[in-house]
Amino acid sequence: MTLLPDDRAHRSRRRRRILQWCAWLLAAGVLALCVQGFVIEPAQLVERDYALAPRGWPRACDGLRVDVVADLHVGSPRNGLDHFDEVVKRLSNDDSKIVLMAGDYVILKVLLGRYVPASDVAQHFKPLLARKPVYAVLGNHDWWKDGPAVRDAFAAAGVRMIDNRAASVDIDGCKLWLVGLGDELEGHPDIAGAFAQVTDGAPAIAITHEPSLFPRIPARAALTVAGHTHGGQIDPWPISLFGEGRFDPDSHRLRGAYDVDGRLLFVTPGIGTSILPMRLGVPPEISRLTLRSPTPADAAGASPAP
Repeated sequence: MTLLPDDRAHRSRRRRRILQWCAWLLAAGVLALCVQGFVIEPAQLVERDYALAPRGWPRACDGLRVDVVADLHVGSPRNGLDHFDEVVKRLSNDDSKIVLMAGDYVILKVLLGRYVPASDVAQHFKPLLARKPVYAVLGNHDWWKDGPAVRDAFAAAGVRMIDNRAASVDIDGCKLWLVGLGDELEGHPDIAGAFAQVTDGAPAIAITHEPSLFPRIPARAALTVAGHTHGGQIDPWPISLFGEGRFDPDSHRLRGAYDVDGRLLFVTPGIGTSILPMRLGVPPEISRLTLRSPTPADAAGASPAP
């Protein structure tokens, strides 16, 4: 069939309109993702519950509630001291008995960010420290911005800094050890030395910044908590394309609980941003752990709470 000139012109105009609409839809989608990732999500704060059953967890500690935060990166875009005050408020008012912090409280570099000194951040911890104990280790960003100064500022405010140290803790009759490990990149982790300070059979929780340290942590640790990965920071896919469910100690997408041959690791996705001021699909999170004694029904020993 031969098309008349008018028919060819009509079809050409129709194709152009379709392409224009597709371009407009694509631009609108990209704009929506940018608004969500650069503006909305970094300013959010979710509290996510996890029920974990560490191997050998004693009945005296059954049901212990522990909050875990990391990668605060105070001063990253949409994450200034006002946002940190909201984190402190949430941590202060929930029913956890203790807060564990896994490093990176300041920022080294992030587009459109503003460096906030550790001494300023430390002052905003005080409402939380008046309610419950806080134990912490340093991360690589903290060391890059003068680790000893960050440590001293937090310690002066009342945060218990335990890099390469073990601390004995008694929480309402639940006796346990918190074993802090130095940052793997900059903090010279002394795993053997820290665990040598554990002097009795109470359960031990290891606190480290990088989860890549986990394969070298001894089975004496009932649970290891870490941060650093930001959960990938950008992961909008409803179905994982990168296999986050599989444990790879060097993956930058780790988040949540992993049971590796009976050894338990929990990686919190963190609060702030680094390098790129964007979170997409991985909102800032306070991770709320309920530590239970294992039962015969526990298959993997770790699962998100409903």
